[in-house]
Amino acid sequence: MTQKPDRFLSLDVFRGMTICFMIIVNTPGSGAHPFAPLEHAAWFGFTPTDLVFPSFLFAVGNAMSFTTRKFDSLSTGAVLLKIFKRAILIFLIGYLMYWFPFVESHNGVWSIKPFSGTRVMGVLQRIALCYLFASLLVYFIKSKTTIIVISILLLIGYQVILLMYGDPAAPYGMLTNAGTYFDKYVLGDAHLYHGEGMAFDPEGILSTLPAIVNVICGYFAGKFIQEKGKGYETISKLLLTGCLFLFIAWSWNMFFPIGKKLWSSPFTLLTVGLDLIIISALIYALEIRSWNGANWTSFFTTVGKNPLAIYILSEILIIAFWMIHITKEKNLFDWLNSTIFQVVAPGAIGSLLFAISYMLLCWTVGKILDKNKIYIRV
Repeated sequence: MTQKPDRFLSLDVFRGMTICFMIIVNTPGSGAHPFAPLEHAAWFGFTPTDLVFPSFLFAVGNAMSFTTRKFDSLSTGAVLLKIFKRAILIFLIGYLMYWFPFVESHNGVWSIKPFSGTRVMGVLQRIALCYLFASLLVYFIKSKTTIIVISILLLIGYQVILLMYGDPAAPYGMLTNAGTYFDKYVLGDAHLYHGEGMAFDPEGILSTLPAIVNVICGYFAGKFIQEKGKGYETISKLLLTGCLFLFIAWSWNMFFPIGKKLWSSPFTLLTVGLDLIIISALIYALEIRSWNGANWTSFFTTVGKNPLAIYILSEILIIAFWMIHITKEKNLFDWLNSTIFQVVAPGAIGSLLFAISYMLLCWTVGKILDKNKIYIRV
C-alpha cells in the first residue's frame, strides 16, 4: 500500500524556489537593464519571469489541498469564516503594502499619502481573490468533474468577454481590452498600476478569472500527489497532463495569444503545464531518488515555511532602500548599485548580483525566523 505522508518535500521546495525567484525578478539592480529572461514579456509572448506569479498561485492551491482536510471537522459557518478572514487579510495586507509608507513629502512638507492615488489591486490582492473563489468551489462542490467544467468555462468565458466587450479592432490590446475598460470603470485610473507609463493593471479584476484556474489546478495536483504517493505512476500522469496542457496552450495561442499581463487563458494552461512538469521533476529527484546531498533543499524550505512573510518583507524593505538617502542625489538602492555592484560587474551581471544579494538578505531573515520556530500565518 502506498504511503501517504502529511507533507511532501518536493512541494515545499517548489514553494521556496518560487519565492526566491520572485524576489530576484522583482528587485533587479539599477544602472543597467537586467537579462532579458529576467524581465516580463512586453505584452504577448513568454519569459521565465512570467512563470513566477502563476507558480505562486499554483503553490497556493497545493497548500489548500492540505489545509482543506481540516474543514471536514468544522461547521459550514466556521469554514466560511476561516476562508473569508484569510482572503480579506491577504487582500488588506497587499493594499497596505502599496500604500506604504503612508506619508509623502512635497517641498519638505510631509503629509498623509491620500487614498485617491493608491493602487487597489496587486499581487497579494489577486492571490486573495483566487484563494477565496477556489476555496469556495472545492468546499461546496464535491464533484471533481463539475469543478473541471467550471474551470473550462472560466477560461473560455474570459476570452468571450474580451471579444464581446473589448475594442473590436483590438480586443486583446493593453488599453483596448474589456478588462482595462472594467478596471477603469470600477476603480478609476488613479487606483490602477502605472508602471507601464499609463493606467493599466496586470492584476486587474477581470483577468483574475483565468488566474483562479491556476489555484484550482494546484489544488488538484496536490490532492493527486497525496492520494497516489511518491511513485512513478504519480510523475508519469503529472507529466502527461502537463504536456497535454502545453499542447492545448500552444494550439490556443493561434487564436488567443499567450500573455502574462493580459493573463490570457492559454497563458494559464501553459504555466500550469510547466508547473506540473517541474513538480514531476522534483518528485523524481527528491521523493524517488532522494537526491538531497548536503541537504540543499533546506535552502528553499527555509523560505517555503514563511512564504508570505518573506515576500512582504522583500517588498517593504526595497521601499525603505528607496527612502533612505545616502547623498542628496542618491538613495541607498542607487548608491549600493553605483558604488558596489555596477563597479564589481558592470551591466546586467551587476543587476543580477544585486537581485541575488537582496534575495539572500531576505532569506537570512527567513532563516532567523525558522531557527526560532517562528512561522507567520494569515
